[in-house]
Amino acid sequence: MTEEEIGFVEHWFGHASVAGIKVTKGAIKVGDLLHFKGHTTDFQEPVNSIQEEHNKIQEAKRGHDIGIKVSQRVREHDKVFKVVA
Repeated sequence: MTEEEIGFVEHWFGHASVAGIKVTKGAIKVGDLLHFKGHTTDFQEPVNSIQEEHNKIQEAKRGHDIGIKVSQRVREHDKVFKVVA
């Protein structure tokens, strides 16, 4: 499997366990597998839902600021990769 960098974490919403992500390349779709990697972060998470401005969307493209619920804590500036089979 390969990975392509698609964005970075802009904000961590701890009360809701949501990663605020800035998409800088490509696209993220519901069902994709993401890899969060940073100084102390390193885990993979499937995308179950994507929100933009509190609205559910199916796909986010370059330039979008989105929220994705995650099972572990992420940190600002962690890189986000899409795992490609």
